[in-house]
Amino acid sequence: MVRATSFLVSILSLGSLTLLPAAASETNLLIAEKIAGDQEISRSTVASPRQDSEISKQFARLSDTFIKESLYLSPTSASEAGYHKHQEKGSQEIVELDSMLEDMSSKAMSARRRFYSEWQSRFRKETPEKALTLSDQADWNLLNDHIALKLMDLENIESHKNNPTVVVELIGTALFQPLSAEYAPEELRLKHILARVKQIPRLLKQVESYLKASVPVYIDTAIEENQGNITLIEKTLAEKVKSYPELKAEYEEVAPKAVDALKSFSSGLKRMNNKGNQDKKKTWRLGKELYDRKFKLVMQTDTSPTMLLHEAKRELASIRALMMQIAVPMHMEFYPDHNHIKEKGKERENLIISEVLEKIAEDHVEPGQLIEAVRSDLDGITQFIKENKIVSLSPRNNLKVIPTPLFMRGIYSVAGFHSAPPLEPNGQAEYWVTPISKNMPREKAESKLKEYNNYTLKWLTIHEALPGHYIQFEHLNDIEPERRRLLRSLYANGPYVEGWAEYIAQVMLDRGYMTGCREFRMTMHKIRLRLLANAILDIKMHTSEMSDEEALKLMVDEAFQTRAEAEGKLRRVKLSSCQLPTYYVGLKEWQAFREDYQKTAGDSFNLLEFHDRALDEGPLPIKFVRQLVRPKAE
Repeated sequence: MVRATSFLVSILSLGSLTLLPAAASETNLLIAEKIAGDQEISRSTVASPRQDSEISKQFARLSDTFIKESLYLSPTSASEAGYHKHQEKGSQEIVELDSMLEDMSSKAMSARRRFYSEWQSRFRKETPEKALTLSDQADWNLLNDHIALKLMDLENIESHKNNPTVVVELIGTALFQPLSAEYAPEELRLKHILARVKQIPRLLKQVESYLKASVPVYIDTAIEENQGNITLIEKTLAEKVKSYPELKAEYEEVAPKAVDALKSFSSGLKRMNNKGNQDKKKTWRLGKELYDRKFKLVMQTDTSPTMLLHEAKRELASIRALMMQIAVPMHMEFYPDHNHIKEKGKERENLIISEVLEKIAEDHVEPGQLIEAVRSDLDGITQFIKENKIVSLSPRNNLKVIPTPLFMRGIYSVAGFHSAPPLEPNGQAEYWVTPISKNMPREKAESKLKEYNNYTLKWLTIHEALPGHYIQFEHLNDIEPERRRLLRSLYANGPYVEGWAEYIAQVMLDRGYMTGCREFRMTMHKIRLRLLANAILDIKMHTSEMSDEEALKLMVDEAFQTRAEAEGKLRRVKLSSCQLPTYYVGLKEWQAFREDYQKTAGDSFNLLEFHDRALDEGPLPIKFVRQLVRPKAE
């Protein structure tokens, strides 16, 4: 699971003129109006606006201004993006964003709604989509859907009022980013952190004024993650400050007040839970109407939740059949005495596949070896990518494998990726791996380690790091001009991002990675089942009354996940919405894109060239990448 820049904290960021030649036919005009939604239209069919049009220049100016003003509203997102100084529009004063913490007062949130609404109107009036070049149309759509998502959240979902994990994760990110990013000398970065620590009581007081009720899953997760914030201040930050005696007095002044405020916030959440007086209207379920709206904005495709649900169910049955073919001979080797001749149909299928997967899962590391195992896999994977010319690797070599920050372990229960800031591409990129807690019961730890056995860990590193998210964001961070790189990083299309990581893992397998290893192939099929279950789970949990037990049954019985993994996913689906289906939507789109491109290119098709060209455009909706990246033989 990728954590693109400002992915979680961006919640706090904040009649068309068509330029066609005079001789353009009515047919061409209709085609131009369809271009954003039709993947099959050839660029040569559409009369493209001039690259140097005044409207394109205006869009460049406006989009750059919008992005920087939205980052000013969300200093934490600004730090993640590498945007450190902002010139205020009125006073022309230069503001140090890394020392600021968001304003989440009711007044500020209302102002944020106005901000997005006004910019939405401005883009539509001053830079109509159809008057722009194809690249600008792609950027326009990213911006337009991003703004619509912000307004939907601020006006309809109201996460900041209902979900305390929003402010908890915001605080954690605000403190952690300056610690991990080397944008300035450490002493200055620590001063920035202390300035933010000082503002924590103010921020929490603002949120407490309207956060009166929530639901248990939000509350429990927020309390758990908030302890990570307290630990970060009391231990990590305290240890760093020791090296700078001149900062000690400031730490001793601001840290205790911030910690008291954080503890008080957790206590308030516990009381909210214990009273049992949750607003019955509050729920983590979006409901069909809101879910369908959000799904369309997130996916940026014509696929509907209903269509995807049908396809996922059908493919799940197909993958299970493939697994059975591989599992039967393996089962005969592993369990010669377990013939299961008395069981029939699906019951027999489940027994044979699950017993084979159980044997595969026994090959796992010990609890304290998880991160080292991941690091050791990187070398072999990197060499395979080079030898097989899968995709061009980054010359920056700036990836670091680190434990997932404590305040992010609620949603990143296994792993995640955090890219280098788009404005500081030479900065550190992080592959987060969540260690097994020493306090986790042995049985639960064993269950988790079996789920993330030595074969699954290889897939995980392919997905999160090479040639998955790390490589795709390294290509993104080479995009010029800078404003376009920033825009496509901040508002990245989810299916492009997650779909790439799933697609490229399949490419690695097809090209011979772990050739002949039935265990790895079975593991890859199991992961595909999980991807399909993710989509089914998210749609049904948020649009119907699918119960926890029904969800667990789907994951454990149908997709062969361990109980511990399934419980973690169950929490994740309640904490997020429309993210889990991006893997399946994106995989399907990447596969179709590659198939069509290769068919057109014919004998001239070059896999490395195709991947490089597609990644060099950055995370746009695939329907636009198809138009921008066409075989050179055309």
